[in-house]
Amino acid sequence: MAAEGPNIVSLDGVEKRFGAVRALDGADLNVNADECVGLVGHNGAGKSTLMHVLAGAIAPDGGRIILFGEKQQSYSAARAKALGIRCVFQELSLCPNLTVAENARVFHPALTGLNWRRKASALIADKLDQIFPDHGIRPGDLVQDLSIGRRQMVEVARAFTVTTEPLRLVILDEPTSSLDAHTAGQLLAFTRRVRREVSCILISHLLSEILGNCNRIVVMRDGKATAADRAEAFDRDKLVAAMGGVEARAAPRVAPSREGARQAPLRVRARPGPKRGGELIAREGEIIGLAGLAGHGQTDLLLDIFSAAAHRWRDMEVTAPVALIPGDRQSDGIFPLWSILENITISSLKKLRRGPLISPRLEDKLATLWRDKIRIRTPNVDNGILTLSGGNQQKALFARALGSDARIVLMDDPMRGVDVATKLEVYDLIREEARAGRTFLWYTTETDELKNCDHVYVFRNGAIVADLSHAEISEENVIHSSFAELG
Repeated sequence: MAAEGPNIVSLDGVEKRFGAVRALDGADLNVNADECVGLVGHNGAGKSTLMHVLAGAIAPDGGRIILFGEKQQSYSAARAKALGIRCVFQELSLCPNLTVAENARVFHPALTGLNWRRKASALIADKLDQIFPDHGIRPGDLVQDLSIGRRQMVEVARAFTVTTEPLRLVILDEPTSSLDAHTAGQLLAFTRRVRREVSCILISHLLSEILGNCNRIVVMRDGKATAADRAEAFDRDKLVAAMGGVEARAAPRVAPSREGARQAPLRVRARPGPKRGGELIAREGEIIGLAGLAGHGQTDLLLDIFSAAAHRWRDMEVTAPVALIPGDRQSDGIFPLWSILENITISSLKKLRRGPLISPRLEDKLATLWRDKIRIRTPNVDNGILTLSGGNQQKALFARALGSDARIVLMDDPMRGVDVATKLEVYDLIREEARAGRTFLWYTTETDELKNCDHVYVFRNGAIVADLSHAEISEENVIHSSFAELG
């Protein structure tokens, strides 16, 4: 196999343990200049751990790291950055209490002097303009006030900025997981444009992104690389098989007739945004999709519905208990100091009581049931939640919501960092729960996920601008509606 250019990264037999968990078991990876390498594998396969090793964020227990022809002895994050290696981690690393420009300054100590703020603002704004035209982000914006999608845009743009240190390799770990299709396309187009100057490693569970944007693909299973070849040698089915499973075809969602839906009990009624926008109605057993460009009010509506379940709102009707599965698990989802068991059972304490106390036996039974049902990769639910990979942490949030008594489940783009096989299992589980009478309101940036819905409301500028039936759900119709104006 001919190389794209000279070898710049060689990881040879890398090993890493976290207690009893073997995260890397002799993993190998090579990256050449002028190429984008796709790294795929199911949750817990070791992809992010290997990238943390390459970025100098964690020290390996064994193996060799050779970068730009030089074997690294005392390797660290500072050394990686000095060599020109940057990483956009799956869990974002921006300082939320600082502005966008101040976060650029933290990343680039060379921005000094009385006018450092102006220089930092110009640096990050220019890169945002290059990657994400019409991004709508100002250098003076506080990061904590940005949506998760815009925070991800800032993190990506910052990784590509250059001052005194070189830029040779950027690791992109699920970089589009919080971006809508339009913005994700802008990022992937940018990586293709700069490939001659900057090599990339792309981790994504969206296999179309890997197949359409990478020169070469490496597959990981159980802590090691098990397959590597030119991208042209793979298709979707071959990739899934190499990852360790045959992709089942999800059963098509048979949408109930509108007449039948009108007879089911009302679960949610809401009119978001301007009064001239459409009204959202969700009934028992329905799976309702929320679509449109990111940051146009979908998450705000879900949070309003969650609040309205506990406090009466004048313009909103919620008739059953509600659970929320957030997309930003680090800020809004997991309790990082708690165990897996505690994170799963926190919403079910009332039914776990025996007298005035919580029954440890019932707690363990519920957590173990959902660990097995949703296939959370852990030998012991008493382990800390942070011992899980990002995708498995997200599974724990699904287990929390579906294990509770909630009859309405709000999902805020919840499949971030979840592998293909698990997604299909979760889709089946959602359909099963809907048949049993649960109602789902599902915001997602993935058009394929919308096809599991009975109908889809498309948002623009905080209001509903279209209501697509199941038969009308397509990427073309969603994008067309996303740019429509209110009448």
